[in-house]
Amino acid sequence: MIKAKLDWLTQNVSAIVKEQFEFRELLLQMTLRDLILRYKQTVLGFGWAVCTPLLNMIVFSVIFTRVAPLHTDIPYPIYAYTGLLPWNFFASSLKFSAISLTRNANLVTKVYFPREIFPFASILVGLVDFAIASTVLMALMMYYRVAVTWTILFLPVVILVQMAFTAGVALLLAMSNLFYRDVQYVSDVGISIWMFATSVVYPIEKIHGNLAAVLKLNPMNPIIDAYRAVLLRGELPPANTFIVVAMISIVVFAAGSIVFHCAEFRFAERI
Repeated sequence: MIKAKLDWLTQNVSAIVKEQFEFRELLLQMTLRDLILRYKQTVLGFGWAVCTPLLNMIVFSVIFTRVAPLHTDIPYPIYAYTGLLPWNFFASSLKFSAISLTRNANLVTKVYFPREIFPFASILVGLVDFAIASTVLMALMMYYRVAVTWTILFLPVVILVQMAFTAGVALLLAMSNLFYRDVQYVSDVGISIWMFATSVVYPIEKIHGNLAAVLKLNPMNPIIDAYRAVLLRGELPPANTFIVVAMISIVVFAAGSIVFHCAEFRFAERI
C-alpha cells in the first residue's frame, strides 16, 4: 500500500517536473515580463532590489547596536544583511506568487500551459533581485574583511533548498488565493510575523523556554543559518539539521505541486 502511494507520488511529481521543462522557454518569457513590469516607470529601477534590504539593515543595526545592543559573533550589519537577503527573496516570492494567478486571469482562462509557471516566474524574479542585492553583501564582506572560503561552493545547494521550500509554499498560496481572495492579505501579515520567528535579524538561540522549542520547528531557520555558515563563518551547516530541512523542502514542494495540479481544472471557473 505504502509502496503504491510512493510510486504514484513519484510518477506525478516527475510528470509535473517534465511538463515544466517542456515549457521552460515560456517560463523564461514570463519571468522577463514580470521583471520588466515590476520596475517599469520607477526612478530607481533595479536599485530597489538593493535598497530594501540595505535600508532594513540600517534600521535594525541602529536598534540592535545602539538602542538594544545585541551580541553576535559577526559584525551586526553584515550579520543582519546576510539574513535579510535570503529572507527578502523568500518574502517577495511568496507575496507576488500569491497574486500571480489572479493577475493573469486572461491567460489562465484562454490558453493552456502549466499554471505553475506563474508562481515559478515570481520566484525567478525574486532570484534576480537576490543576485543584484548580493553585490552589497560582497561589498560588506570586503569592508569587514570576511574571507571567502571553499564553503561558498555549497551556496548553490542552500539556494536550491530554499527555492524548493519557497516553490511549495508559493504554489499553495497561489492556488488558495484563487479560491479565497483573503489569502493574499492574510499571507502578507503572516510573512511579517514569520520573519520575527526566524533568525533574520537576531539569533534564535537567544530565546529560551517553550517559545524557543516552537521556533526551532521553523524550516527557514536552518536555511538562513546555512547562508551565514557558508558565507561568513567558512563552515558547512550542521549536516543533520540541513538534511532534515532539505527533506522537508522536497516534501513541501511535492505536496504543493500535487495539490496545485489536482485543483488546476477548477481554476477557470474561480477566476
